Amino acid sequence: MTTGAEIMSERRRLINLGYRLLGSLADAEDVVQETYARWYALSAREQQAIESPGAWLMTVAGRICLNLLGSARVRRETYVGDWIPEPLPEPTEYADGTDPADRVTLDESVTMAFLVVLDAMTPAERVAFVLHDVFRYPFGEVAEIVGRSPAACRQLASSARRRVRTAQGPAAPSAAGQADTVRRFKAAWEAKDIDALVGLLDPDAVATADGGGLAVTHPRPLVGAERIAQGYAEIARLAGDRTTFVERTVNGLPGLVAWQDGVLVTVYAFETAGDRIRRIWAVRNPEKLRPWRIG
Repeated sequence: MTTGAEIMSERRRLINLGYRLLGSLADAEDVVQETYARWYALSAREQQAIESPGAWLMTVAGRICLNLLGSARVRRETYVGDWIPEPLPEPTEYADGTDPADRVTLDESVTMAFLVVLDAMTPAERVAFVLHDVFRYPFGEVAEIVGRSPAACRQLASSARRRVRTAQGPAAPSAAGQADTVRRFKAAWEAKDIDALVGLLDPDAVATADGGGLAVTHPRPLVGAERIAQGYAEIARLAGDRTTFVERTVNGLPGLVAWQDGVLVTVYAFETAGDRIRRIWAVRNPEKLRPWRIG
């Protein structure tokens, strides 16, 4: 007989699946809660008849995520500005003190660059790709979740894989290499040194901000090294002495956070190539900064 402890031990895997599919820890937690609610709504006989409760839970969670991804596209049409996945700190740095084992495992499948590519996929592509390529589910089991044939799921995952390859730039540097680049960017930014900022940015770099209508941001992505450098120098000027920039790990890679008057107001994630920055994602929507808040 399956025990409650065995069922709850699946929580971490379910959270990991939900976050990768939805790009939101809050939404992932809602999915897990709904998944468990459906399990406990079963009779004892129905539960005992399920050969693999863990697989059953993953299947239900995957289907809930698939439905949410469809409705999320509708919600995005009314979202104010650009939508960026919710950034995550290192598990040991969760401000609310939650057990890291109950949180998201950080690896290359949760870097901000990877999540942004996932977000551009169709819901079916995203679910098929994450289940097969990240969680190593065979296409037969993926098909049961997506509601398509194994061959169709194979095609969906292949299409998603092409999207990932297309979005990938030159080989990314090591975490230490990115940390050095981000550190130099921080120093140039604090000094409002536009020339130094330009030198650290890829000529075609893009900086995107997400305020969700709840925080002031630049309304559209900044494109090009010079425009980003000027824009960020202006941010530093306006921030003045009230704001402090601190190096922190964001989704498994070196990033920055901004504190203003003792409150964390922005999380910055980066994608680098060589010793230059290709992408900057600035998340200012306070609803997406929940894991970073001091409890």
